[in-house]
Amino acid sequence: MPWWLLGISMVATTFSADTPNLVTDIVRTNGVAGNWVWWAFLLTGMLTVFIYAKLWRRSKVLTDLEFYELRYSGKGAAFLRGFRAFYLGAVFNVLIMASVCLAGIKIGGALLGLTPVETLFISCGITVIYSSIGGLRGIIITDFFQFILAMLATFWAAYEIVSLPQIQGLTNLLNHPDVILN
Repeated sequence: MPWWLLGISMVATTFSADTPNLVTDIVRTNGVAGNWVWWAFLLTGMLTVFIYAKLWRRSKVLTDLEFYELRYSGKGAAFLRGFRAFYLGAVFNVLIMASVCLAGIKIGGALLGLTPVETLFISCGITVIYSSIGGLRGIIITDFFQFILAMLATFWAAYEIVSLPQIQGLTNLLNHPDVILN
C-alpha cells in the first residue's frame, strides 16, 4: 500500500467521535493557542514518516516494542517492552475506546434517540462486520473515505457557523473587539 494512504489512515484513526468535543474544550479553555497540545503531534508525525521510517525498515522490526528491545538489551529492555505493552494495550487503549464510545453514546442518544446499550451494539456490530469483511486493507480504504468525509464536513460546518447572522461573515468575526490579531 502507498505510504500516503497509510498516513491518511493514521490521521483518520485519530479523528473520531470525541475529537470535536476535545478540540472545542481546548479552544474554549486555552484559546486557539491551546491547539498546540495536539498540533505538536504533526511535527513528530512528519519526522516519523520522512526520516525514521527508512531507518526503521532497515532494522527489520515491525513494532516500536521490538525496536526498543533491539536498541536496549537485558532485563531493562524486557521490562520496558512488557510495561509498554500493558500500558498501551490495557490502559491507554481502553481509555481511548471508552472516550470514543461515550461520544458515540451521546451522539446516538441526541440524534437517534438510542439508549447507550443500543448505540454500542449497533456501532460495534457495524465495525466488526466491515473489519471482518475487508480486513486491514478494507479498514485503510474505509479510513481514506472517512477522512475525506470528515474534512468536507469540517469545512462545511465552519462555513455555516461563520455565515450565521450572529457572526455575519469572516470579516466581521475578525474585526470583533474580542478577537486579537496583534
